[in-house]
Amino acid sequence: MMNKEIVIRKMALTDIDAVMCVERESFSTAWTLEIFYQELTENPHAHYFVIEYNGNIVGYAGLWIVFDDAQVTNIAILPSYRGKNLGERLFQHMMHHALINGVCRLSLEVRQSNIVAQKLYRKFGLVPGGIRKHYYTDNQEDAIVMWVNIK
Repeated sequence: MMNKEIVIRKMALTDIDAVMCVERESFSTAWTLEIFYQELTENPHAHYFVIEYNGNIVGYAGLWIVFDDAQVTNIAILPSYRGKNLGERLFQHMMHHALINGVCRLSLEVRQSNIVAQKLYRKFGLVPGGIRKHYYTDNQEDAIVMWVNIK
């Protein structure tokens, strides 16, 4: 059996095209190429990562760190690579990155219907802290705000 190589690294501008493929396959209202470019070049609070599986970018994640708070902006794995614990490894990497950068509290929004993601976040200690009504513009679905103290 072939050994699978998994690499998690900082996202580069040259990764944006591959990240856009993940984005379009994962979300009904996808971010644009311009948004990713701005995040990487103009936002001093932005920290983005890609996960490679055998040399191919199959997922990405981002967070904003402002003082001692971190907000997960997005996390996605290509549908054909889900179920291989890649999302868990990527989220763990982000949590570690937040911790070594002095973050005390991490939060995110997740679709109320996305039970798989909610289970993943609960593994890392995140708990529901509120609801953002009609948060998602594609279908007006509510978002559950989840957070965790990590220090």
